[in-house]
Amino acid sequence: MSGIKIIHQPDDKTLNELGVTAWPIWTKEPSEFLWFYEMEETCYLLEGKVTVTPKDGESVNIEAGDLVTFPQGMSCTWKIHDNVRKHYTFK
Repeated sequence: MSGIKIIHQPDDKTLNELGVTAWPIWTKEPSEFLWFYEMEETCYLLEGKVTVTPKDGESVNIEAGDLVTFPQGMSCTWKIHDNVRKHYTFK
């Protein structure tokens, strides 16, 4: 199990309680790269489609409208299929 948590199409109440619209925005064009999570990250995809493959786990697909939490200490590969625009925060 990768430890990646995905909420597909969370409701406005959930997004408001988290304060998602106040989080910074990150954008990236289609590409593939390695990533290591030094801290837990929660993000909300506004645009795009991505496949994230943990080093020792199964790939997960995330896309616009998904609220995703990545665990601290996870190494993975990000493959961005369509331009990504996301709100994000670290804990």
